[in-house]
Amino acid sequence: MAEVSFKHVKKVYPNTESKKDKKNKKNGHGNDGGSNLEVTDEGVLVVKDFNLDIADREFIVLVGPSGCGKSTTLRMIAGLEDITGGEITIDGKVVNDIDPKDRDIAMVFQSYALYPHLSVYDNLAFPLKIRKVPKDQIDKKVREAAETLGITEYLDRKPKALSGGQRQRVAIGRAIVREPKVLLMDEPLSNLDAKLRNQMRAEIIKLRQKIDTTFIYVTHDQVEAMTLGDRIVIMKDGIAQQIGTPTEVFDHPSNIFVAGFIGVPQMNYFDAELKKNGSQYVVEVDGVTVVPCEEKQARLAANNVVPQPITLGVRPEHLVITAPGKDTLSGTVDVSEMMGSSVHLHLDCDGKDVIAIVQTQEIHEVYKDGFPVGREVSFAFDGNVVHMFSKEGTEKNLEF
Repeated sequence: MAEVSFKHVKKVYPNTESKKDKKNKKNGHGNDGGSNLEVTDEGVLVVKDFNLDIADREFIVLVGPSGCGKSTTLRMIAGLEDITGGEITIDGKVVNDIDPKDRDIAMVFQSYALYPHLSVYDNLAFPLKIRKVPKDQIDKKVREAAETLGITEYLDRKPKALSGGQRQRVAIGRAIVREPKVLLMDEPLSNLDAKLRNQMRAEIIKLRQKIDTTFIYVTHDQVEAMTLGDRIVIMKDGIAQQIGTPTEVFDHPSNIFVAGFIGVPQMNYFDAELKKNGSQYVVEVDGVTVVPCEEKQARLAANNVVPQPITLGVRPEHLVITAPGKDTLSGTVDVSEMMGSSVHLHLDCDGKDVIAIVQTQEIHEVYKDGFPVGREVSFAFDGNVVHMFSKEGTEKNLEF
């Protein structure tokens, strides 16, 4: 079993600023470089009150922008970073003060970290040799790992003779030969080009079906997170914003940050008013009234949400291009991006960029001559696809 648990884990990097710098910041002077990380008397709070239970053989993805604390969280599991507060357990055993070599974990780094003077075979065998595993078992495990990853024909080569994708396979192979309880992966595909990233994502999906271990994967790429993870942890400024399946975080984002981070292209936002018509909630946006579906009505009522100004979110794929009418909004085509099977229309709606996705195989009955720049286009959306966010504080989803 390889269950991993975080209980109120935090990480603080000691503040190395001079007393003068601290005083200036306290008085509102100076610049923190745009970081929103919390600074306390202890130092910079990089990970704050992190709680997560990971099941045996689960594939968890930590995702977020650079500097959000996801790699630091991974390194705390590995023992490469000390834990300032809280507990991390593996198989029910607290590992806060256990050396990395005794945690039964393996880690794959972004930079591959292969030994350039060793062959692929010897790179794969290295972690077993230092554990004094018998030679016949080493040979068996190395060849099994090479077969699993499709690198058997490269066993005699040096890393410099391999492509980026092949090197990453070797790095993964070196981690799995040990059969660790937990496999940590820190942005392993970020150095690869787009085509190789797609191939390696598929390889990792196949790999997790073949080996009996728990995966914890860090990335800033939300496509990787959505395609790989059983569950996703979206992080910002050291705080887990939402934890859920790819479907849950896409369909029911907990706040505006999650809504904007998950999904390509990014969600569209409109200034709107949430009102009540009797017992029914309605949303008014630019003179158009939208009625949220029954499920959303029930959630708003359960939370006792009061009428208020809101930010209305609608994903580009949920905008329907239609003929002008009293229940439609409109914008002027600013940019038209041909994506192959679809066109991404950037519409200028009173100075705000709104993106709509139009399928290219369908000739639109209203806009048969296409969508040239400068053309006015009307669109609408249903009440079952809208997301209603507070304009205050964390800009939370009002359905939560």
